[in-house]
Amino acid sequence: MDDIGIKVMVVEDEFLLLEAIEKKLKLNGFEVISCSSGHQALDYLKNLVEMPDAIWLDYHLGDMDGITIMQELKKSEKFSGIPVIVVSNSASPEKVQNMLALGAKKYLLKAEFRLDDLIAEVKKFVAEERAKKNE
Repeated sequence: MDDIGIKVMVVEDEFLLLEAIEKKLKLNGFEVISCSSGHQALDYLKNLVEMPDAIWLDYHLGDMDGITIMQELKKSEKFSGIPVIVVSNSASPEKVQNMLALGAKKYLLKAEFRLDDLIAEVKKFVAEERAKKNE
């Protein structure tokens, strides 16, 4: 798959991890929008002309949790179609179920994947989403 043109918004409040994710994604040909808080991500989305192909969302952020962000995304027709991949350190069955019910497409545990594997998952996911749109 040609990775050029894949735009991913990464929402992660751990600065060093955000930096590492951004660097790895860029090395893999992604265009990256980095946000260190939920409010920053939502504000940024409001001003974007072209929406990202996917949002890489940490569940636990300093200013809000994943549930709140998903609820905000669902309120807007402009944002509700952006596929969200939750990448978190914790995943109770209830938390995963709630996020998927709110429209998250995937819920991945950070501890179960290396960063390269997470990026491969995002790449595969975006390719599948694009293929569905082109059917």
